[in-house]
Amino acid sequence: MKYKGSCHCEAIQFEFESEEINTALQCNCSICIRKNAIMSKQTFAPSEFQVLKGYENLSTYHWGDHDVNHYFCKTCGIYPFHDTSYEPGKYRVNLGCVSNLEPGELNIVSFDGRNEL
Repeated sequence: MKYKGSCHCEAIQFEFESEEINTALQCNCSICIRKNAIMSKQTFAPSEFQVLKGYENLSTYHWGDHDVNHYFCKTCGIYPFHDTSYEPGKYRVNLGCVSNLEPGELNIVSFDGRNEL
């Protein structure tokens, strides 16, 4: 399936290909718990994920060990996706930014990022 998404102001638009999304991931690390994002459980390789518009409007936030590139829109502040320093270009998507998908209705798996080494 092809999914499309955007930040709130739609300055950033993206699409990705995936099997039907039924499961999501929610992390409890200090940043994820504060933004309360429900994320894609899988990551998407560059062949599956594409920023369609607004790449220049993205900014990056790093916390702690700088392992995760938390991308956000410079205009509306919404966090649509991230990748990591150990898998650059393999994106995990904020499912709240995906059109025609209700993240709260998915099977949500918890990830203990707070205690992950």
